[in-house]
Amino acid sequence: MPSGFPQPRPLPLSYLIADNVVFLTIADKSYPRKLAFSYLDELSKEFATTYGPRVETVRKPYAFVGFDTFMSKTARLYRDTRTAAASSGLDKLNDELQDVTRIMTKNMEELLWRGDSLDRMSDLSTSLRSESEKYRKAARNINFNAMLRQYAPLGAIGLLILILLYWRFG
Repeated sequence: MPSGFPQPRPLPLSYLIADNVVFLTIADKSYPRKLAFSYLDELSKEFATTYGPRVETVRKPYAFVGFDTFMSKTARLYRDTRTAAASSGLDKLNDELQDVTRIMTKNMEELLWRGDSLDRMSDLSTSLRSESEKYRKAARNINFNAMLRQYAPLGAIGLLILILLYWRFG
């Protein structure tokens, strides 16, 4: 380089690879690395949400040019490091709140499912109780009929003998 020209200073390069897509940013040396990676992470999440399954099938250059508007808006948010740091903190807090909300929703659904299952089990036990009562009565009737079939002929013969004895000696 000629001596009259300013020497270029190397700029920090940050990149993130997610789902076979490379996200790259070049920032000033004083820009915090955590914010750069937070920016890249936000881009990767939005890109995966918007274009995720289509990445492998696209063969044309500039297929995702529509993503530029999101990148520009997000870059504006991250330009001021104070705003970006607050935004990053809020994003993390928001993510944690969403996680807690998902967990609570899942727990509530499980509780409702258990309550529904308990109601179903109560109905089934009531039905089982009434059915078992029917079967118990049916079993008594079957046992009584079996006993009649077994002892009725003997009882009839004994009664006939008693009648004959009474008639003959009585």
